[in-house]
Amino acid sequence: MSLERILAISGKPGLFALKMQTRTGFVAESLVDGKKVTVGMQSNVSLLSEISVYTYTQEKPLFEVLQAIANKENGGQAPVLKDDKAALLAYFGEVLPDFDQDRVYASDVKKILNWYNILQANGMIVLAEETAETVATTEEVVAEEVKEAKPKKPRATKAKATTEEGATEEKPKRTRAKKTKTEE
Repeated sequence: MSLERILAISGKPGLFALKMQTRTGFVAESLVDGKKVTVGMQSNVSLLSEISVYTYTQEKPLFEVLQAIANKENGGQAPVLKDDKAALLAYFGEVLPDFDQDRVYASDVKKILNWYNILQANGMIVLAEETAETVATTEEVVAEEVKEAKPKKPRATKAKATTEEGATEEKPKRTRAKKTKTEE
């Protein structure tokens, strides 16, 4: 799961995937309905990879929180607990037991669960076991490719023409012919 190009734009519901940058902002595609939106530089935009959740000991990156929700739900949808503040905080306490209850609000938990469900619906949530298996198989493939790769030969460089004193030779400059006007 990579959150590097996933955005949350204030004033717009849902999450967006960054498609391209422009001179005046960028173009993003909604993960909810697939519509493309142009966003100016004055808009308040947050990258999900830069967001973290307060705990009593340190700040926990959002990636790890979403991974904990995925492990709790076995990769399925998180429950939608819209209006029940106590249920939201109790559920989040099961996912992240040491979250700071003074600085993390129920609205924050609701937003995180909503983001998780959007990412899960788009297939961007991967369980930790699947991630570990994928990393192990790619490491094995890379190791085999390194063994099979032939060593590269160093390239030969061209020597510059030098004089007896060791300085490079310079070509003489050409003189231009002057154009003359002809009378008819």
